[in-house]
Amino acid sequence: MTGAPERVRAWRPPVPGLSEVLHAHFTEHAYPSHVHGEWTVLLVDTGGVDYLLDGVGQQAVTRQVTVLPPYVSHDGRSAAPGGFDKRVLYVDGRWLPEQLTGAAVRSPSLRDAELVAAVSALHSRLGAGADPLEAESRLAMVAERIALHLSSVPAPSPDRDPGLARLVRTRLEEDQPTLESLAGELGTHPSHLVRVFRREYGLPPHRYVVGRRLDRARRLLLDGRPIAEVAAETGFHDQSHLTRHFRALLGTTPGAFRSAA
Repeated sequence: MTGAPERVRAWRPPVPGLSEVLHAHFTEHAYPSHVHGEWTVLLVDTGGVDYLLDGVGQQAVTRQVTVLPPYVSHDGRSAAPGGFDKRVLYVDGRWLPEQLTGAAVRSPSLRDAELVAAVSALHSRLGAGADPLEAESRLAMVAERIALHLSSVPAPSPDRDPGLARLVRTRLEEDQPTLESLAGELGTHPSHLVRVFRREYGLPPHRYVVGRRLDRARRLLLDGRPIAEVAAETGFHDQSHLTRHFRALLGTTPGAFRSAA
């Protein structure tokens, strides 16, 4: 029996620190490995999602909140033939600090019925006519409860130095230099930069850059910008180049994504 067709709806609510809300049903689509610049707070309403987070197999299922930290690679695919329905909040660092990243990588699934209910209620307050102050207050309570969970996750013994990888990430965010020029700037070899970056973030620098460009493209599309203009502004060669990468990541086209917002 074939599941319902892929559906995606996204919008930008008027809530500080909440960059995007995404509701989707996926049956066949599989997310390739990518990163976001914000925290991903995920509710699975039906089905389940198999995914790798920083190279480790995980599963997001119903009746739990899945929290994926920024700048850590993950992918995703349906755990069962019927597909899955999900609701996602993209939340920035003013609500969930970066120092919780390690705990989220080690324990992304939060089994907390009250937290699930609070996140679901927040989604219901983010539609048309939402009261921004109420939504912001609910987001504050959700973030506080997530932070309490993650703060209780024991830390392992340190086994790697992320300093160089973070420096590479910063430079890629600033002006996206070539690996050769960046390696010369940092006094090392391009292959070493790739190894260090992949070990820390789970994907090579070029795929990281494409994912971040797509993040920005999504926000511009939700602002109603023309697709060709978005492609040029986010570093893609043309509209078809953006569309190819956009479909690979999100399972839909930029035009359909914007129209469903």
